[in-house]
Amino acid sequence: MMYDDRMEITSPGKLPNVVTLENMRHTRWARNPIIARTLTEFGWVRELNEGVQRIYDEMASFFLNDPIFEEPNDASVRLTLENSITSRVLRRRDALADGVGEAVPESLNEYELSAMQYVYARGRATVRDLAGHLGRSVKVSRQTLRGLAERDLLVWHGSNTRDPSQYYELPR
Repeated sequence: MMYDDRMEITSPGKLPNVVTLENMRHTRWARNPIIARTLTEFGWVRELNEGVQRIYDEMASFFLNDPIFEEPNDASVRLTLENSITSRVLRRRDALADGVGEAVPESLNEYELSAMQYVYARGRATVRDLAGHLGRSVKVSRQTLRGLAERDLLVWHGSNTRDPSQYYELPR
């Protein structure tokens, strides 16, 4: 079910005996071992329980709350993924302010703030990565990243301006 602020996925069937709501993030299991083995053999999944940890990682990467697993009755498992663009933007801004200082996010324009949040969340950014993220040209992305580097908010890594492996990251 899709709502304005969340998505709920309900799966029929109980959790296996070894799995509880508290340990499911770290317990390896397959509700249907034949399907799990088939998916692994086709290369569509790498290992058992990859999906649960991946959900946690993806939610964290977008500064969203952890997923909520519930057993609303004895016959199903429900996963709730919260999503609020307002709270996500505020959490992202707060995380960035904690990392680089309170005054920095307030002094940035829209593209600079988005670039800093992108680098903060992913560890680094190339001009092309940022252009795709912003939905703007490589020229705009390059100017944004260079401006942040000139203000010592990002550090440029590369051998020259035409280096295809150049990137920007936060100062250490």
